[in-house]
Amino acid sequence: MTGPEHYTEAERLLDHAENEARGGHDHSEAMALANAQVHATLALAAATALYDGDLDRGADIEYQAWRKTAGSEVTP
Repeated sequence: MTGPEHYTEAERLLDHAENEARGGHDHSEAMALANAQVHATLALAAATALYDGDLDRGADIEYQAWRKTAGSEVTP
């Protein structure tokens, strides 16, 4: 799983936890929150490890995926 995929999964699990909380399912909510935290931590580690300082020659594919996930496109 890539960093952007971990980030997206963390967001999905947070939505799931919110829905479980509304339904009164405390155990499911806690599990979803714990899983979301793991994915968010892995996403942060992956993002921290990436750096593309030379956008003139083109950003690498995973860097571009992070920019897309964050809602901004890479423009060399």
